[in-house]
Amino acid sequence: MTGWRRSSSPRPSRTRPSRTVRIRAVCMTTAVAAVGASLVSGCGVLPGATGGSREPVTVMTFAPEETSVTNMPGMPAMAKAYARWAEAQGGIDGHELRVITCNEQNTSTGAANCARRAVKEGVVAVVGSYSQHGDAFMAPLEAAGIPFIGGYGISEEEFTSYLSYPVNGGQAALLAGNGKQLANVCQRVSLVRPNSLAGDEMPVLLNSGLAEDSQRKSTDILAAEDATDYTAQAEQARRKAGARSGFGTGSDDRPGCVTAALGDRTETFVDSFRRLPEDSRKVRISSVMGSVGQPLIDRTGGRKGPLEGAYITGWYPTAGDARWEEMQKMIRTYAFGDNDIDPADAGVQTTWIAYTVLKTVIRSIHDDRINPRKVSRALDNGVRVSTGGLTPVLRWKFEDMLGTPDFPRVVNRAVTFQVVRDGRLVAQKPGFVDVSKTLSSSSIAG
Repeated sequence: MTGWRRSSSPRPSRTRPSRTVRIRAVCMTTAVAAVGASLVSGCGVLPGATGGSREPVTVMTFAPEETSVTNMPGMPAMAKAYARWAEAQGGIDGHELRVITCNEQNTSTGAANCARRAVKEGVVAVVGSYSQHGDAFMAPLEAAGIPFIGGYGISEEEFTSYLSYPVNGGQAALLAGNGKQLANVCQRVSLVRPNSLAGDEMPVLLNSGLAEDSQRKSTDILAAEDATDYTAQAEQARRKAGARSGFGTGSDDRPGCVTAALGDRTETFVDSFRRLPEDSRKVRISSVMGSVGQPLIDRTGGRKGPLEGAYITGWYPTAGDARWEEMQKMIRTYAFGDNDIDPADAGVQTTWIAYTVLKTVIRSIHDDRINPRKVSRALDNGVRVSTGGLTPVLRWKFEDMLGTPDFPRVVNRAVTFQVVRDGRLVAQKPGFVDVSKTLSSSSIAG
């Protein structure tokens, strides 16, 4: 998440000439491991396609890989697996789906380069991607009229650009939801977050959720994004959040909570936290999806680790929910054992949902040729996307959007409350929690 600024990208007039898109052939070799499916090599006709009468649809998915801070290799890996899955089904509405992936490198230069490559390759959309550098990638996409569908929700432009179609409420919804989740269960809250422009908005969002139960504000603790040890921050967070036995005169026996929102570096923080000398303070760790997930819980000891009992706010149902079965089946069949793809990873899940949007849009257009303008027009005109209950039904008409100054294009204001029990992430409460009011109040406060 970056610092939220007001959008500087007003929608251009719909009367401008349509952009002509040149689809370049992207030759690649794929093997479909399914009964009766033939091997397809190069740029041939899809099995089950209509003799090549419909043009291929080329899209891009970009994300940082092999960096020292944040890495999301599961997102491009998921996109490639989805393309194989679509190919085995005869394409999407008869169109071959061609996926280009790009390493965003977690830099503004890398993000801009990926966007420029998307323009050069003639993609109809950028789908299911991750970047903190929205100002770098969104401008080239806007200039070319290319829609951005279902980003991870980490940059301001994903919620302000007229060509962005987010599938979740981003990091803002997670932090606001986490405050709402902790308001009734924690006596005090410490927030450990990056010392960055992205991190500067986190206390406002968390506190807006805490305020719904008249909870005092969290203690804001800054940390370097690339640190290799967080002992000082862990000690301060525990001291500020946790009361010793017998502290105070009231009967409040709730624990203190430490929300750690450091992305990939949350694991380093958890390791530092678990190494603190024992004391009598009652403290639970809490976090948001993307900073803590099932793989981290497993690596840190499961039910015997420091994350047992942790409160986690997510966008979607837990990974064990039956609504993920279609995605998990696709991964088992078409990911070819790709270790980058973890069904419990929020980036992988977001990419699946983003491609579900793309599939629905292409089918709604139902034309031999798909271009960026047709995709954005279908979305703007109100195509409804069902994700099988993984999110509320998605639609991007004006009346569906939150419309606050900081988050005008948020259409999915739902989060889920989860907790770690016996080493597994499970639902703390059933269904979705709407954070519309919380996000709106954080905008006013900001």
